[in-house]
Amino acid sequence: YLKISKLALAFAIIHSKPPGKSSKEYTEYLAKTVSEQDFGWKWKVEVLEAEVLRLRQELLLKRISPGFCLENRKQDTSAETLLGGESINPTSYSSQLEDSGCDVCNDSAFDSLGTASDFHQSEHYVNTSKHWLEGVPPLNLCNTSKEQSLIAPMHFLQRLLEIRKLSEGGILQADFSELENDSFTICNSVSQFLDGLTVFYNSPKFPAPSFLTEGVCVLSSLITDTKLSNHVLKKCFKKMEEFKKNLIQIILRNRSVNRFQALHSVSQMLGLLGRNNILRNSLISLLLLEVRQFAEQLLHARQVQSVYDITQYENIFLLCMILEQLLQNETEESNISNSDCGGEEKIKFLKNLDQIILHLSDEFPLFSLYLWRVSVLLNSGQMQ
Repeated sequence: YLKISKLALAFAIIHSKPPGKSSKEYTEYLAKTVSEQDFGWKWKVEVLEAEVLRLRQELLLKRISPGFCLENRKQDTSAETLLGGESINPTSYSSQLEDSGCDVCNDSAFDSLGTASDFHQSEHYVNTSKHWLEGVPPLNLCNTSKEQSLIAPMHFLQRLLEIRKLSEGGILQADFSELENDSFTICNSVSQFLDGLTVFYNSPKFPAPSFLTEGVCVLSSLITDTKLSNHVLKKCFKKMEEFKKNLIQIILRNRSVNRFQALHSVSQMLGLLGRNNILRNSLISLLLLEVRQFAEQLLHARQVQSVYDITQYENIFLLCMILEQLLQNETEESNISNSDCGGEEKIKFLKNLDQIILHLSDEFPLFSLYLWRVSVLLNSGQMQ
């Protein structure tokens, strides 16, 4: 039947083709027409799915707190305001825009990795994020722009935090056990936001809009909130881990000439995630894994006198900087001997590290120095 159908279709195309066109040209034209129709239907389906998710979000918020009234809330903060305001140090991005990307000695561009300033500023973002929870615009997922696809789930997560804040103050009655009954909505909202961030950082635009940082801070606040973390984290932990892995791979695989401003932006995002105590250890483990594997590959390439990936060698230093800063924060904020920092990856990283450093130090002194500094931080708990 399938063969007969294909043959009948071929005869129909040949019989109906206009004069002056070959059968092949006419077939390609018909295929293009059908694919354009399919694209139109896919777009309509995406819009309808977005609208369904929006309705589910609002229904979930009503179930959590029936007294939460969207209509009576302030509307003085627009989506354009969120897109236009810059929370991240604007001078950092302006200086990067003037840079060709070949010079990596820009102090302001790498200040967040060389010092703890930007990491401490992230705490400021988390604290100040509470102020814009009072005036979030209505959800509008029907807008298909990349910005709106990120803003919409962020607003839903903001509203969860707002309800939590109001319920804590006794202004609203809220039942967060409803999150257990509708895991689809919370998972889809977080997944949509993280997927949107991944798409952005694969082909970023500069200066990066501030709502990216604000959204991650909102997500971080949800994870650390005692009443919300169990509902959010356990349903979205795998997605968070996948997101962190994607950001690390974006750093390692980026080969564009003017890539350093993009990589710096991704590094800042990883730094913000690392400020969260719940996410920090798993992020440190991922970074230790990548740095260790690259060190072993570099050692093997040197031993067999083969070529190594020079671009990945340049990019690995960003991971080393992030790793060093996270370990320093871990040491400063907690007793590292009691927090199994890095876990199994820490043991693998330290195993034979002295030999690796010894063999790489002559040819790769800077990378060897970073390996040694990381090892000192990992061992600092044992020296206490």
